[in-house]
Amino acid sequence: MEIIEKATIKDATQIHRMVNKFADQGKMLARPLSEIYENIRDFYVIREQGRVIACAALHVIWEDLAEIKSVAVTGDYQKKGWGEKLVRVCLEEAAHLNIPKVFCLTYTPEFFSKCGFKIIDRENLPQKIWGECFKCPKFPDCDETALIYSFKN
Repeated sequence: MEIIEKATIKDATQIHRMVNKFADQGKMLARPLSEIYENIRDFYVIREQGRVIACAALHVIWEDLAEIKSVAVTGDYQKKGWGEKLVRVCLEEAAHLNIPKVFCLTYTPEFFSKCGFKIIDRENLPQKIWGECFKCPKFPDCDETALIYSFKN
């Protein structure tokens, strides 16, 4: 049985390979290995026999905002609910940290809509989230959809 766990430093290269495989297919943005290492504490993984088969990260932006990013599930394990479970774990952590809103930028808005996110205009996101975007090869012509999840008070 697969269990969702916090990533360890040993998972970084596998996360990097998986995320960039999807990026090569135009399904998400590529991430440099250095960024995976720098943010390893943000990641959750699912392993099978020591191999990372799925990952997702919750990155805190500010006191009232976090981002879910790099949600990836490898081939044979897709369409089995693992991505949704990873998103739920990230949302649980955001709730535990008392972060009221979590956003994502994605090429698969329908997936995040199923997880309770609502589509918003990217312009409604605070400027502080764009720090990472400056490094993106698609900046300033972002073609991802912005969605947000707001916790009920």
